[in-house]
Amino acid sequence: MTRVLVISDIHANITALEAVLADAGNVDEVWCLGDIAGYGPDPNECIQRIRALPQPTCMMGNHDYAAIGDMALETFNIDAKKALLWQRNILTDSSKDFLHTFLQEPKVCGEVTLVHGSPRDPIWEYIMNTLVARINLDHFETPWCFVGHSHFQAVFKHHVETDEMSIEVPGVGKQYELNGRAILNPGSVGQPRDRDPRAAYAIFNPEAKIWEPRRVEYDIKSVQQRILDAGLPPRHAERLAGGW
Repeated sequence: MTRVLVISDIHANITALEAVLADAGNVDEVWCLGDIAGYGPDPNECIQRIRALPQPTCMMGNHDYAAIGDMALETFNIDAKKALLWQRNILTDSSKDFLHTFLQEPKVCGEVTLVHGSPRDPIWEYIMNTLVARINLDHFETPWCFVGHSHFQAVFKHHVETDEMSIEVPGVGKQYELNGRAILNPGSVGQPRDRDPRAAYAIFNPEAKIWEPRRVEYDIKSVQQRILDAGLPPRHAERLAGGW
């Protein structure tokens, strides 16, 4: 059966990315939902690692867009802005070329629509509650939509009988059967914000219609030290240990 690795919000954290790739094992495809760049100390390493993966499909995230200079930085907070300015200076031409290939509009892959933010606003909108999730249900036609951006591992499930959405957080490592329309978030590889500091991702099996959320530990202290050594905001290092 086909195994699809679904990842998002790596945020220049190569240590977390390598831990995820090792934990996932062999996969047939990789769907990256955006934000390889931003916050962390390893943008070039992460970009080139993703580029070398089997059949990567990459969506444009807001930090990716800003890192290549196609977006004004006034929309970012001061710490995020500082990291993006630093990354603009150290990104190689090869890395920038790859970021320029990322898809800005929703991408349909079989029964799944891929975006970074939301199908209504693919780069910027956060789906963090049932109201926004229900509104976005009208902006894609496939049974499922995979999103990133919020750094929160969750499933927004549609209930036909009430035409409402619920938030579910499937158990880590447990198979979640997709049996209705839903919006799913694999969480963040490089900067989780759900109070679980472990790197987050998911495995999707399109034939069996199975979504499996996963978490894996990685060497957070080494990443924190690289952040500080690069002169990046200490807050970016501190938050990794607490998953906030």
